[in-house]
Amino acid sequence: MDNHLLFNFITDISNIRIPTRLNNPFSDHTPTISTIAAKEFQDFIATQSHQWNYDFRVRSGKMFGVLVVQNKDSSYGYLGTVSGQLQRNTICEKFVPSVFDDSTDNYFINRGMTELTELRLQIEAEIEESKILSLKEERKLKSKALQQRLFDNYNFINLAGEEKNILEIFQSSEHGYPPSGAGDCAAPRLLQYAIQQGLRPIALSEFWWGNPLHNNEREHGVFYPACKEKCKPILEFMLQDTNLYINRKQA
Repeated sequence: MDNHLLFNFITDISNIRIPTRLNNPFSDHTPTISTIAAKEFQDFIATQSHQWNYDFRVRSGKMFGVLVVQNKDSSYGYLGTVSGQLQRNTICEKFVPSVFDDSTDNYFINRGMTELTELRLQIEAEIEESKILSLKEERKLKSKALQQRLFDNYNFINLAGEEKNILEIFQSSEHGYPPSGAGDCAAPRLLQYAIQQGLRPIALSEFWWGNPLHNNEREHGVFYPACKEKCKPILEFMLQDTNLYINRKQA
């Protein structure tokens, strides 16, 4: 079992009440134990971000998440990650990685993105209107096909041991087709890794770090519930039919 991504608590948590059930990711309640984990993870971000070539004082902030977990030896620790990625080709070795392995099928996603970029450059350089329209249509179709293939290969497992890709998860929900970026938020990424590593999920929280969004919907250091548009069907699948099941009425 590879738990090199697990953070050990610096804070003494011996007198902290440990939840018996995972908190609802869609509520505003943040358990004390995950608040402590988040504060420690924020200190890690603040001291390490200079190595990632990402200046939070200048660039847009990001959503981060922490998941407190219990090891098989009953000890506690936490996992941390960012939603999406800081920027292309920037990797933090202590962040839980994306559920999707970009080396799948000989890096089809990278090759596909390169093709889309080349088409965009052709569109920008073209002066004949009919060719521009043709190239735009070609790019649109390639983009849609690439997104479909990506979702086909974005596989999640739940606490009962079942596996489904994003398309299957959303098709059986009221949402229908998954939106762009579904599956790459912090909460499902953290839960997937915990389940794979045999770690028991204890408490989950997500917070915004860095400059606020232009509409001030996200503010630095503030905790926010998991997004329902991208995460609700996925998290309901991952936590269903267990004692950690999300109460749909609360969500």
